[in-house]
Amino acid sequence: MITRPKLVALAVICVLAIAGAIGYFVYARASVQAEASAAPAIARTSDLDALLAEDHVVFRSTALGDSYGRLSVVSLADPSGDRAVLDSSCERVYATAVNGVCITADRGIVATYGITELNARLAPQSSTELVGLPSRARISPDGSLISTTTFVTGHSYAESSFATQTIIRRDTGEVLGNIEDFSATVDGQPLTVVDRNYWGVTFVDDDTFYATAASTSLGKTWLVKGSISARTMTSVRTDAECPSISPDRTRVAYKTRQGNAAPGQWHIAVLDLATGKETVLAETRSVDDQVEWLDDSTVLYALPRDGSEATVSDIWKVRADGSGSPEVLVPEGSSPSVVRH
Repeated sequence: MITRPKLVALAVICVLAIAGAIGYFVYARASVQAEASAAPAIARTSDLDALLAEDHVVFRSTALGDSYGRLSVVSLADPSGDRAVLDSSCERVYATAVNGVCITADRGIVATYGITELNARLAPQSSTELVGLPSRARISPDGSLISTTTFVTGHSYAESSFATQTIIRRDTGEVLGNIEDFSATVDGQPLTVVDRNYWGVTFVDDDTFYATAASTSLGKTWLVKGSISARTMTSVRTDAECPSISPDRTRVAYKTRQGNAAPGQWHIAVLDLATGKETVLAETRSVDDQVEWLDDSTVLYALPRDGSEATVSDIWKVRADGSGSPEVLVPEGSSPSVVRH
């Protein structure tokens, strides 16, 4: 039996715990606001149309302050120069010359996520709710197809237990399907295990795509080539995740663990589709990203900074032939897409 003194003590403990939580929230929020206000201002321009009229990079700003997380655009000719910061806040972005996609988050008591389709000027057009934590987003070269990957359980590809949902839809909003429902063949055998997962689509055209297939119980990931019309996928290579097709459609870049690498430790590699030759690139840090191609000879990816600046990431570039050294292309940014005219 719970006595009155015990009830009083329990009530006091609950009140103190709630007060502590509120106090920590207020402190944390004040610290973030103080850090943001102390951050140096980024160079901005209000002439969005001028940027969109030339080759440019669309990305998510990671600059501390009021631009953090917001959809941004910078000239490809001056990627560290003045950027246009738009109103949309995105977890992940991708864009073509005709449209774009912004993965949104509403972090209330219960976080909710959505996909907002953008027009050629990157203005929001329509929104649809997403199930799960956003991870990847891609659009086909002609802008007609959109793919999103979310974690429906788990929060990382490095976790031993997670489940993903990868949806392909038309730019009209029509859902073409969850690729988990497609028939998959890996290493010559049907992939039917319960723990199979798929993520990271990259479109070759309006039917063909590459993606990642995985099974924890089998201990493998595969680069698979898929057909939307046939609703099939077939493995091309093992140990490959988050593919990205090159502009000339001859190579695929992806992240790979390279042998006995620890979970969550990835290198970037490029596969020549004609010869099957894999080239590991000169970036030696772990890159957990779906890379973007700057051009046929260079890839882009985001990396967080170290220490107290870990919430800020930069967009790096490295040559796709394995030579050279990594360099920052766009400071204070992530989730890049290159748009050329």
